[in-house]
Amino acid sequence: MLARLPVRFGLLAICLVLACKGEKPSQVQSPAVATTPSPETAAPSQEDRADRPGTSPANHPAASTALPDSLPNGLLLAFSQFRVVDGKATSDPGPARFDLLTREGGEWKLETVEDKQSNIFHKVMPLELPGEPLQFITAAGTDAYVKLWRRKGRNLQSTTLWHGEFGGEFNRIRDVEVADLYGDGTPELVVATHDQGVVAILERQANKRWKVDQIDRRPNTFVHEIEIGDLDADGVLEIYATPTPPNRLFAPGQPGDVVRYIPKTGQGPTVVAALGTRHAKEIYVGDVDGDEVDELYVPVEAVTVGRGPDLQLIKPIEIRRYDADTPPDAGIVVATIPDQHARFLTVGDVDGDGKKEMIVASFSTGLWLLRPGKDPKSEWGVESTDRDSSGYEHAARFADLDEDGRDELYVADDKQGELRRYVWVNGKPKREVIHRRPVWRSRMTWNIVEFPRKP
Repeated sequence: MLARLPVRFGLLAICLVLACKGEKPSQVQSPAVATTPSPETAAPSQEDRADRPGTSPANHPAASTALPDSLPNGLLLAFSQFRVVDGKATSDPGPARFDLLTREGGEWKLETVEDKQSNIFHKVMPLELPGEPLQFITAAGTDAYVKLWRRKGRNLQSTTLWHGEFGGEFNRIRDVEVADLYGDGTPELVVATHDQGVVAILERQANKRWKVDQIDRRPNTFVHEIEIGDLDADGVLEIYATPTPPNRLFAPGQPGDVVRYIPKTGQGPTVVAALGTRHAKEIYVGDVDGDEVDELYVPVEAVTVGRGPDLQLIKPIEIRRYDADTPPDAGIVVATIPDQHARFLTVGDVDGDGKKEMIVASFSTGLWLLRPGKDPKSEWGVESTDRDSSGYEHAARFADLDEDGRDELYVADDKQGELRRYVWVNGKPKREVIHRRPVWRSRMTWNIVEFPRKP
């Protein structure tokens, strides 16, 4: 028995079941949704900046925490939000929301988009199509909408690409990723859903309509995460997904696997990570060790007993690595994290030395920096970056918004209602708050991603 682990953050997400309206490929124009500057924007104060224990010094010139007056890139943040009454958050969900956070004129500025057709945006991300202006994709919880948002004047307006009806208890789009799966120069969308295990590919047709191809469907199954990569380095992209039985709060255990699909060859689903009685709701696919071949990383959730103040950690989170030739039951544990779960892994280069690091954003014990060693298939270095950061999802993202060759880390600390920026200086992360919301319980952050600012 390793430790008694206090629960520091309550589950805020509330998912409602709404009437469904069909599953046909569609392109229905939605009413215009006004986007407004937010009064919440706050410039970081000097006292918000603090040194944190962390990485070993890099043999490179020190970075600076100083921000340019304007940045060429911004951040997108997806939320579920809750209505505030008399200065306190209620359990009553509001409309789905995403924010565009940009820096210009020496200030961080916020633009807010809301959609009353759902109460959760599980994801928002940029979409760049050949010959077209920058657009944004949203994946909604209740109800299951995939939408495309285009700038029209000062506002963003949406078009529904797919409104799914799966026939189960829930009707959610849980994740979406973008990639050119067939190598024809046009990106496809890969979508994960709750709760009938649907994995679907949305492919744009010559008439600019989107065709929906459901490549998998499993009863009473949640698919939590999609990642896309090429583990066997054959030039053909693979889809990786994390199906599990439906979520059960305080359940003693939840089984799950990671499965692979290869749309170009019609293969899958194939189990590539057999997790037994444990599971993962997050995965990362990419080349972290620098050998120019992708790997799969799976943060397998902890084994615990009890609940609340009596919760005890029996087995910690395991970060398991899988290569193309790794048997499904033989993932290599490269690190362990003393917490219940980690729903975000993000990879970047904090010191500009060309070598990548991984941040694990865990539920309640903070942010952890992982560095591959000389043998990346053995144990990695693990360092605490910030213990004072937490959240049920705990969204985190490495991004080089200022394009100086070093990645900054952006983290949503939902426990304290802050969006934080970390820059590594002389081998140590320096933290500053770039946005703070007045009522911290009024929102839950589901993802953060960078986007290019274009005229």
